[in-house]
Amino acid sequence: MHSAVNRLNIGIIGAGRVGAVLGAALVTAGHRVVAAVGVSTASKSRAEQLLPGVALLPADQVAASADLVLLAVPDDVLAGLVNGLVETRALRPGQIVAHTSGAHGLAVLAPVTTVGARPLALHPAMTFTGTAVDLQRLAEGVSFGVTAPDGLRDLASSLVADLGGQVEWIAEERRPLYHAALAHGANHLATLVNEALDRLRDAGVQRPEQVLAPLLGAALDNSLRLGDAAITGPVSRGDAGTVAKHLQALESVAPESVPPYLALARRTADRVIAAGRLRAMDAEPLLDVLGTTHPQPVIAAPRGSRRRAKGSGTGGKP
Repeated sequence: MHSAVNRLNIGIIGAGRVGAVLGAALVTAGHRVVAAVGVSTASKSRAEQLLPGVALLPADQVAASADLVLLAVPDDVLAGLVNGLVETRALRPGQIVAHTSGAHGLAVLAPVTTVGARPLALHPAMTFTGTAVDLQRLAEGVSFGVTAPDGLRDLASSLVADLGGQVEWIAEERRPLYHAALAHGANHLATLVNEALDRLRDAGVQRPEQVLAPLLGAALDNSLRLGDAAITGPVSRGDAGTVAKHLQALESVAPESVPPYLALARRTADRVIAAGRLRAMDAEPLLDVLGTTHPQPVIAAPRGSRRRAKGSGTGGKP
């Protein structure tokens, strides 16, 4: 094991892509997965591969057998699952009940505290395939968005260390913003990349993935290192004529791509103007093409800062 946490008996409710992989990683760290819930054929197959020999049982039996109950289920069913475990008296005092949702914090787990169980929000900031490939990605170091009561902060840190990750403490009230940022960056990025691939195919490019790969790789790396200084292209230069031609081309071939192009181009203009890279007066022709008369404000934390909202609550300490 990587930490000082005593070996825990872990029950996993939801042997999906996230739950099965985290369970396997915790076993590697020295913990024991005693039971899991696997209802679908895919979940059963995944448990067989990643959690060999682990019994697949109903949720109440899984919870009753564990020191740590790990809830790895979709956001929309989490509250109902928690209430069901409490109502069926599957939980007991002193148990740890953790969920892997990015959107939820501790509030959704409030019912477990009525029976003396302890709540923990433990979200791995990565995408999962539900295969052994994920175990290697975890081992390389993944950030976990953690919200925990004071009495569980040390244990939460140790569990994350066991998983090979790093803790990012997220205040309860900041949990939706945290998750929105991840969804905006990762989920929408996938949409943007696929839009670009589609338009390259429309342009007659035979190997669009090969064309985009080095460009996107450099753009992502530069953005993570340099922030707004990494923005390049016609919008950053205020090149209204080129942007107008882009819009005309998109309108003729893929009009559904015009609104997202406009939205992102406008926000790109906002950022380069706010960063002082494009003067507002020089941006006027561009803003006119983009259908806006003035840039919108950009409120960004200084790079490397750890801004906190006033009155940040449980689990929000730096």
